[in-house]
Amino acid sequence: MNKVREFRKERGLSQDALAQEVFISRKYLSMIERQLATPSISIAMRIGNALGVSVDKVFIDKTENISVNYPTPVRFIDLFCGIGGFRYAAKDAFDSLGLKGECVFSSDIDKYAQQSYKANFGEKPYGDIKKIDAADIPDFDILFGGFPCQAFSICGLQKGFEDNTRGTLFFDIARIIKEKQPQAFVLENVKNLASHDNGNTLKTILDVLRDELGYHVDHHLLNALDFGLPQKRERIIIIGSKNPFVMNWDFNVETKKTLNDILEKEVDKKHFASPEIVSKRKSMHTAKEYPSIWHENKSGNISSYPYSCALRAGASYNYLLVNGERRLTPREMLRLQGFPDSFKIVVSDCQTRKQAGNAIPVDMVSKVIERFMPLAF
Repeated sequence: MNKVREFRKERGLSQDALAQEVFISRKYLSMIERQLATPSISIAMRIGNALGVSVDKVFIDKTENISVNYPTPVRFIDLFCGIGGFRYAAKDAFDSLGLKGECVFSSDIDKYAQQSYKANFGEKPYGDIKKIDAADIPDFDILFGGFPCQAFSICGLQKGFEDNTRGTLFFDIARIIKEKQPQAFVLENVKNLASHDNGNTLKTILDVLRDELGYHVDHHLLNALDFGLPQKRERIIIIGSKNPFVMNWDFNVETKKTLNDILEKEVDKKHFASPEIVSKRKSMHTAKEYPSIWHENKSGNISSYPYSCALRAGASYNYLLVNGERRLTPREMLRLQGFPDSFKIVVSDCQTRKQAGNAIPVDMVSKVIERFMPLAF
């Protein structure tokens, strides 16, 4: 429970004034005041700061030990599934919780991703999600999806997400959630989502999920480096449930992989850069760590680290070089994303590089799902 309304009225603030200061919608603030929504820790802190009251005085924790009743199996859908990063993450999380999961629907428009997904999971994902009627999707309990970051065009009619997000792939997530009413969802997006269109993109997403679809929502920026993968890959994770929840985003992962765990011992000559490129790189930079991944930015500056910078689907071929000499192999790129060596590579090196660059960090998302599930159900 909370005392937001009491403190707000004591200070003579309108809902509009407080909502603007806290950077949330008035509708969402109203839901908080009516005990219909539980804000994230960061929003609760902002409300406390705006009211000039310690957060523990505004929000009173009445948490009780309540048993969790999971559906058996936990049915999920895998949107914008790529090569199945969310599927691996979900399996790891469910196994840790002693749960059985079942993927009842998957979708990706890329034909090469479909080939890889089918080879590894035995089913071909459906194609363009825009052409899928939400009513035709089987019932499910939780939605997983890593969707592209697109700007929203705010229309004059202001009919909610049907106007504000139409033409974007988030619109398809919203319409599926509205139609199927799952218990929960976990979404993933790039770090730049927070600043995209001056923050309006993320704000619209959160407003739609909270205000229009009625979910309790939280989000956080996480880095794959903190979850045992030797790759600096920052991603925004958005979680939501029909149940109020408070998510602890502090993770302590003790067992971490190094580049020595990732790099292959014997590598085909085709992966080595030309002598000219290697000579030029080494004349510009000397690494302090071995092994290391050398990174060349858009300005041509060279740096090296005992981990990889973020894999990118559309990066230049020599964007990252192991010890300044060779490109990462397809298997190494998949390992950097947390994919097991049992993952079957059935497409070209070029397509695998693209697929790895588009994938989610499995180890990171698995930990999020594992912690979130008991809160969501």
